[in-house]
Amino acid sequence: MNPTKLLVPLAMAITVSLVEPCRGQTTNGQSSAERPNVLMICIDDLNDWVEPLGGHPQVKTPAMAELASRGMNFRNAHCQSPLCNSSRTSLMTSRRPSSTGIYGLGPWFRNVDEFRNITTLPQHFARAGYETYSAGKVYHGGYFQKTPEGIEVEFQHVGPPGRAGIGPPKKLVPPTPGGDHPLVDWGVFDHEESDKGDYQVASWVVDQIGEMESSKPFFMACGFFLPHVPCHTTPKYWDMYPDETLIMPPIDHVERSDCSPFSWYLHWELPEPRLSWLEDNNEHRNLVRAYLSCITFMDTQIARVLEALDQSPYADNTIVCLWSDHGWHLGEKNISGKNTLWERSTHVPLIFVGPGIESGVCEQPAELLDVFPTLADLAGLEVPAELEGVSLKPQVVDPSESRRPAVTEHNPGNYAIRDQRYRLIRYADGSEELYDMVADPNEYSNIIDDSKHAEAASRLREFYIADPRPLAKASHSRILEFKDGRWIWEGKAIDPTRPPMDIAPNTTADLSLIGPAK
Repeated sequence: MNPTKLLVPLAMAITVSLVEPCRGQTTNGQSSAERPNVLMICIDDLNDWVEPLGGHPQVKTPAMAELASRGMNFRNAHCQSPLCNSSRTSLMTSRRPSSTGIYGLGPWFRNVDEFRNITTLPQHFARAGYETYSAGKVYHGGYFQKTPEGIEVEFQHVGPPGRAGIGPPKKLVPPTPGGDHPLVDWGVFDHEESDKGDYQVASWVVDQIGEMESSKPFFMACGFFLPHVPCHTTPKYWDMYPDETLIMPPIDHVERSDCSPFSWYLHWELPEPRLSWLEDNNEHRNLVRAYLSCITFMDTQIARVLEALDQSPYADNTIVCLWSDHGWHLGEKNISGKNTLWERSTHVPLIFVGPGIESGVCEQPAELLDVFPTLADLAGLEVPAELEGVSLKPQVVDPSESRRPAVTEHNPGNYAIRDQRYRLIRYADGSEELYDMVADPNEYSNIIDDSKHAEAASRLREFYIADPRPLAKASHSRILEFKDGRWIWEGKAIDPTRPPMDIAPNTTADLSLIGPAK
């Protein structure tokens, strides 16, 4: 491959050999050339509003639906953290936030001394003789760690970064609380699809698939930015979801009345607006419409990538893995955004397709932590013993094979434990919530005090993490800690008598009852 062909806007492709390919890293005696390729599709802020998960009745995601029909669709998969940096760090290293201390939007894990030289998912494949590629948002933000010589070490070939792309001359929504963040915007305006970041990422990936000449197998990560805000869309996709027929998410305005008041501390002050602001400013329907429109646009970029793969010489020897880093609320629980331990924030698509993988659906809980060992296992590579994830290959072979519950964390001491039926949440002050996800999929009724479900709560408590690692040095953004007898949000002491925004009926007075960390 000619490296000069990899020049793209805002990012120059860099070619480098990470290390000499290691010998003996396969478990089946394959040579490097015989191993399957890997195409990993990563999506930002995509909740379960996709056809393979049935989360919204009107969503149009034909590419994801078709992909799921060809392989194993894990319908009960959950992120390890409802936040970009911590979720992606966990997935790419197969270590929990409570093991790394990476809970917030910073630090980048390579800047933590203990993890500076940790072997990540793409590096593991590179050391097994793979050529590695990355475009778009795979790690969080500007992840490119350089050697002293200025060479990228995470991937050998790097395409355009993850970004929204073109935007309107000014924001489309009124000034939002929490600082009127420039990314917190949504709506429709005329622009070319080719000016969007995800279109450019898909184009680069399509080009690489069409131009590859290496005799090595490839590991390619393709990261899409949408439906992350700003949810800007063209009229073509906006018109697919007419306002007069738009189905809004199920919302009960007092659905947090029996939730733990501590739940507000996990998203105490954020740029994403509360439901009250969305309704007061007549923006709730617009946000839902824009989010759905952006999902469908992003799905068309997946279609372009999959079509290029299907028409390539690699069609029959490539494992495709698709995942989202976490979910996103659109008014449920009185908020928008992520940063919660409820289903809408943790439930994500997870699909594996490839040689030897039969089509099917798995309802067993799965964790994004498991992506690293699963891809290594499916490709015939050794699964490093130090990984905390567990290969999902047994469930790929037999979807009924039982699994441990999925554990999501958001700042030290806050956990959600999800099995096939229940979600148990434990907050850092010791308060708990329990939901029967079969009888109550919208999590309206906290049944933690119902003796009929005491056995389920007791069973799931066994998966609490007793001694989580504290926040890593230089942690910042969306972090919560208990220090000097007070709860601290992003470096500022929380005053429960003065919540930053209108949060929910019958909640403000209860915040003062929150106790110390437990």
